[in-house]
Amino acid sequence: MKFYIACDHAGFNIKENVKNIVKDLGHEIIDLGTNSNDRVDYPDFAHKLSLAVLEDKNSFGILICGTGIGMSVTANKHKGIRAALCHDAYTAEMARAHNDANVLCFGERVVGIGVIESMIKTWCETKFEGGRHSNRVKKIEIS
Repeated sequence: MKFYIACDHAGFNIKENVKNIVKDLGHEIIDLGTNSNDRVDYPDFAHKLSLAVLEDKNSFGILICGTGIGMSVTANKHKGIRAALCHDAYTAEMARAHNDANVLCFGERVVGIGVIESMIKTWCETKFEGGRHSNRVKKIEIS
């Protein structure tokens, strides 16, 4: 799998660890910033990542901020992006299996590295179930 990753200043401290988790699972990861603890605006990075995922079919994204809320709200403004704010392996599994989510969002101030590792592993192992969920996912995009 190919992943793009981006964060704001509130997600920067954990980003290198997340990149290593993805690499250790045998996947490619491309870092879109930010690259320091200097204050930045999360929408800039959520938009950048969303556009990259939309352009690179079959890729996925990981967005990190303090809570994950701002990143997920912003990413979901893009038609074709299904960004899921996850807090554990179960929510990551359901996001992939039932919602065909293509962007995983979480907060550095909310979840620890062990939970993050289990979310990413589960995300990578889970396929979209299709079936009854396909019609529901189609209903997400109304415009």
